[in-house]
Amino acid sequence: MDKMYLVKKLYQAFVTIILVLIINFFLFRVMPGNPLSMIMRNPNASADAIAKVKQLFGIDQPIYVQLWIYFKQLVQGDLGLSFMYKQPVIDVIAEKLIPTLLLVGVSTIIAIIAGVLIGIFAASRQGKKVDAFSLAFSLITYSMPTFWLGIMLIIFFSSTLNLFPTSGMVTAGKVFGNSLDHAIDVSKHLVLPALTLSLVLIGQFVLIMRNSLLEVLTEDYITTAKAKGFSEKLIMKRHALPNAMLPMVTIIAINLGFMIAGAIQIETVFSWPGLGRLMYEALNNRDYPLLQGIFLIVSVCVVLANLCADIIYGYLDPRINKKT
Repeated sequence: MDKMYLVKKLYQAFVTIILVLIINFFLFRVMPGNPLSMIMRNPNASADAIAKVKQLFGIDQPIYVQLWIYFKQLVQGDLGLSFMYKQPVIDVIAEKLIPTLLLVGVSTIIAIIAGVLIGIFAASRQGKKVDAFSLAFSLITYSMPTFWLGIMLIIFFSSTLNLFPTSGMVTAGKVFGNSLDHAIDVSKHLVLPALTLSLVLIGQFVLIMRNSLLEVLTEDYITTAKAKGFSEKLIMKRHALPNAMLPMVTIIAINLGFMIAGAIQIETVFSWPGLGRLMYEALNNRDYPLLQGIFLIVSVCVVLANLCADIIYGYLDPRINKKT
């Protein structure tokens, strides 16, 4: 890969993150509502008490001073103090990050494998019943509201069949004898949320993979490869799939970035203790430091995911290095 291409992409990612930090700071300070109403629940609090609370959370300073403190703390790995939890934001987020990564990771892996395979299978049988069924399945799952699909799965698999738990990450109050029992319990709670998210993603991945592969199969170099007598399997493996995967790399990277906190509806429906639910609670309580921390992590994940996509692009298609 061309070094200048890599340096340019790294520079663009760095500048983007700096702009995100600035926007992230000002975004929550123009929101309606008074954060003090969340911090000071006592309406009869004295002026001295209010002043001390403002000083504790750093909201007694001018806006430019707050911005300077914000950047200074970020360098030190300090994201501030949560209004709602009265704990460091980094600790609150760290506690909720693992459940979200587990949910998003499992769902994405399932969706990528199933979406790519079904997309390839449908494209190789264009116009047949299998292709039509794949398209119908993809369009239906992709267009389903996430919260509705989650509720339907709860009604069918939990209320009717009584196969899986309806909410939470572990059974409340249950004492586990060993790590295996704990892992099995978490897995049972994970099935429905992961299935909900996977079904929505699979539909999107199938449509993109199928259409991308069909477009590639009409290119001149595919026709040339067929004229040279190469087998269909070899043409698909060496020529068609690497080029058809380019749009998939983009959509997978974007989804990975946004899904870190994009599973708000799923985590709310299933009471899954992750970042999405935490963001919802922080928004309702106007917890600015916590919202800033969550949005910072999400934004950095999106930027890094797109950076990874650009780098993978460079390996899959060397022509991109020359164009940029």
